[in-house]
Amino acid sequence: MAPASAFNEYSRTVCVMDASGSLGTTLVHRLLQRGYNVHAAVQNHGKLEYFEELSSCNSKKLRVFYSDPFDYHSIMDALKGCSGLFYSFEPPSDQPNYDEFMADVEVRAAHNVVEACAQTETIHKVVFTSSVTAVLWSNDRNKTSDDLDERNWSDINFCRKFKLWHAMSKALAEKTAWALAMDREINMVSINGGLIMSPDITIANPYLKGAAEMYEDGVFVTVDLSFIVDAHICVFEDVASYGRYLCFNHVINRNEDAVKLARILLPPSESPHPKSFEDTSVHQQRISNKKLNKLMVDFDSEVQID
Repeated sequence: MAPASAFNEYSRTVCVMDASGSLGTTLVHRLLQRGYNVHAAVQNHGKLEYFEELSSCNSKKLRVFYSDPFDYHSIMDALKGCSGLFYSFEPPSDQPNYDEFMADVEVRAAHNVVEACAQTETIHKVVFTSSVTAVLWSNDRNKTSDDLDERNWSDINFCRKFKLWHAMSKALAEKTAWALAMDREINMVSINGGLIMSPDITIANPYLKGAAEMYEDGVFVTVDLSFIVDAHICVFEDVASYGRYLCFNHVINRNEDAVKLARILLPPSESPHPKSFEDTSVHQQRISNKKLNKLMVDFDSEVQID
C-alpha cells in the first residue's frame, strides 16, 4: 500500500469496478471530466448499452478491462498503476436476483477485490459502495428515538428471518471489506447509498423489499444518480474522509412523495390513482446524512474539462 503522503506523486489514474451499470458508467464519465485517467473494469454480464457507451468514448484517458471479481488475476490487471479504486457489486448474470445465497457471492467478491488492493503498490484509497439497507434493519428499529446514522448496522439474523436478502448481502459484504481493510491497513471509505434513482430503475429493484416498513419508520431514502456519483468523488478526493457515509438527498416520508415514486417505478397501467394524493400524513424522518453533507459543503461538483 502506498502512504497517503505519496498520493500526489502518482498519476491521477483510478479504477472503477464494476463499470457495467448506471452508477459505474456515470462515475467513469464524471472522473474523465475531472481529468482522471480511468480503468473501467466491466463484467461480461454488464448491460450492453452501458458497455457500448464506454466503448464509444474517444477519451485517451479511458481504458476498458474485462474483470471478473472471482478471477484474481483479472482484478489485478485492472488495478495495475491505479492510485484508487471505486468498487461496487453487480450480481452475476446466472444469478441476477438477490436470494439467500447472494450474500456468499457478494462477500467473496468483496474479499477478492480488497485483498487485491492490498497486494498492489499504488492503491492509496478504496471507495466501497454499500447501501442504506446495510444500516436500517434490526429488532429494535422502532424502540429508539435516535436517528439512524453510520454507526448502525442491519442485524443479519433479522434480515435472514424476514428474507431481506439485499440488506443481508450488503451488510455482510461491507463488514467483510472493513475487516480485511483494517487488517491489511487499507485506506477505505464506504458510501451507503439510498435507492439510486437511475434511468433504468424498476419496481423489481431488490432495495425495495420492505419499502412499506421503511416508509412507516421514516427511513425510506432515495438518492439522485448525479449526487451519489459526486459523493463518491468527494470522499475519494478529501483527505479528511473516513469510515462510512450515508448518502441520500430525498426522504420518502409523505404520501405525496410515495405516490410520485410509485409512478416512476410502476408501468402506467398500475400507477396510483390521483386520489392517492389526498392523504397528507407525514412520517417523521429517522435517518441522518449529516456526516456526508458536512464533507460535501465545499465540494466542487461542476465538471472540469481537462
